[in-house]
Amino acid sequence: MALVTLRRNLCHLSDFRIHGALAALKTQHVNHVHRTVKEHLCPWFWSLQPGPIRVRFHHAHCKKFHSENGNDLHPVGEPGFSQVHNWDRFEHNVKNVDEQTFYRKINSFTSSGEVLHFISTLETLPDTMMAEALRRICEVEKKNQRLPKEILESSAFQALCDRFGRDPSNLSNAGLVTAFQALTLLYGDAQSHLLMNLEAECQHRLERGGLDVHSLCILGESLIKLHGPGCSTLDLIIYQLQGESLETFTPEDIVTLYRLLQASPEKADQQQKFLNKINHFSLSLVSNLSPKLMSQMLTALVVLDQTQALPLVIKLSKYVVRHIARFTSEELRKVLEAFIYFGHSDRFFTETLEQHVASLCLTLDPELVSRVMEYCSRKLILSEPIFNAVAETFVCQTEKFSPSQTAELIEPFGKLNYLPPNASALFRKLENMLLTHFNHFPPKTLLKLLHSCLLIECHPVNFMAKIFSPYFLQRLQGEESYLDRLSLAQLTQLFLTSILECPFYKGPKLLPKFQVKSFLTPCSSLETPMDFHLYKSVMIGLIDLLGARLYFASKVLTPYCYTIDVEIKLDQDGFVLPFTIDEDVHKRVALCIDGPKRFCLNSKHLLGKEATKQRHLRLLGYQVVQIPYYEIEMVKSRLELVAYLQGKLFSQNSGGHW
Repeated sequence: MALVTLRRNLCHLSDFRIHGALAALKTQHVNHVHRTVKEHLCPWFWSLQPGPIRVRFHHAHCKKFHSENGNDLHPVGEPGFSQVHNWDRFEHNVKNVDEQTFYRKINSFTSSGEVLHFISTLETLPDTMMAEALRRICEVEKKNQRLPKEILESSAFQALCDRFGRDPSNLSNAGLVTAFQALTLLYGDAQSHLLMNLEAECQHRLERGGLDVHSLCILGESLIKLHGPGCSTLDLIIYQLQGESLETFTPEDIVTLYRLLQASPEKADQQQKFLNKINHFSLSLVSNLSPKLMSQMLTALVVLDQTQALPLVIKLSKYVVRHIARFTSEELRKVLEAFIYFGHSDRFFTETLEQHVASLCLTLDPELVSRVMEYCSRKLILSEPIFNAVAETFVCQTEKFSPSQTAELIEPFGKLNYLPPNASALFRKLENMLLTHFNHFPPKTLLKLLHSCLLIECHPVNFMAKIFSPYFLQRLQGEESYLDRLSLAQLTQLFLTSILECPFYKGPKLLPKFQVKSFLTPCSSLETPMDFHLYKSVMIGLIDLLGARLYFASKVLTPYCYTIDVEIKLDQDGFVLPFTIDEDVHKRVALCIDGPKRFCLNSKHLLGKEATKQRHLRLLGYQVVQIPYYEIEMVKSRLELVAYLQGKLFSQNSGGHW
């Protein structure tokens, strides 16, 4: 065991003295300490006993030391050190172990034993370093929610904690709040005497206004961990922090302040003026934030619904691009969730994300994969490097993905109308997973997944009989009195696909009561409404070309649930008929006036739902004519527009006349 000596500097600088290689405690008094500790041990700490403590230790150089009632230790038979001697000694030891080196070393340890062994090699430590050692011990044991018995019973650890419990009023602010923070990491008994003593001292100093900004931040987070966000003391802490100048906050303190406010998002409206001030000030700190702090700041902005802080989000995005390789999977996932929430996308971030995902490929975390694909899906970003890397990851590590993660991974392929190079392997793995775990997929998740497959012509024929069955439809409906419109529309399009593209399917049909009349839904999941401004431009050209508004109809709902932007009817000789005539119609022309929202972001690649609509209309006998926005934008005059439409509608092989 280690020889631990506690001494209190006469200048009130608390320090921790551990003399050399530590020897076993030899006196009866030490046995009494051990016995007292065991008798009053809380779940993970002991209650401190009042009364004098006399402990004799044996120094490595055979000098005997003793301490009574916390007085300074000195060799037996020798006079005590003077104040000047103690101060010089303290300065000498701090010089030998500078704080930065100490903190780096402490944080590199992965076990509490390593921490105790390290501090036992040092002679004198201030209470801030002692508290940091205690915090690291509790941090590495956090997963067990309690300290191992051998650590609790070690004399070094007991002496370490005894220093904090004996007289908390002599601790520095930093030492006090860090020790308190350490104890809360283990989710221990809130009634532990040591914990209660430290909390009482923290409360006392808080009420006196004696805590600095950093200490207030640490105390606030510790109280939330111990008592939850409803802790009444938290309001006082935030009140005092509001009175401080933000220029005195370090970047870490600012992020901690965000987290304190994040703990009570329902009070964000009351704190909005203060939040606006923090958001503006944080713009100057972004360059000094670590990836972890950037991730935490973005998460807090989401929880607090700071949509007005978009300039801060944009600036954070620029620095995320610079440091993306340093983010952990969890941190990057939270960054993506924030960008999704704020609707932010950035070309440079997307390019950097492509490189990062491609470099990780087979080591991608499934949850991160889900967020990356959601980001691409929400912003309609068709990134082939990302999609190819994700497809390869799923093929090689299918077993790592849960049903919901699998659906989140596959859906963007259908939505953005993209088949990766390994599509056959990808959908073979997906089919095997569905065959094995079909009942593990939530009904709505499964329906969305299968619907996504049809959008890229990977028809889920082997599962259609199951999803059209009354049993599945009942599961899909759940406890609701009816099925939602989106689910009905997806079922209807799957059924239409089975008729048009899978004539060999002979299984159960979808009952009429589960079929919709139109694929236009409020969320525009199956059809994108026509771009009105683009339609107005095309309509002017069509009137000039055909001679009257009478010869074309707009927003025509077909018997097959699709809504056609513009329909033109032709007779057997190819002449245009008035749209009011239904007899002698030989051919119907469907004009798809495709605005930017029907394409992937910054590309000419149609979304899956629009490609499926045009494919189905052709199978239903329509002559589909696509009028994309990027071609209309090239037209410079009304005459050019008429010539353009004439070429589209009445080319030599179309057989049309006007």
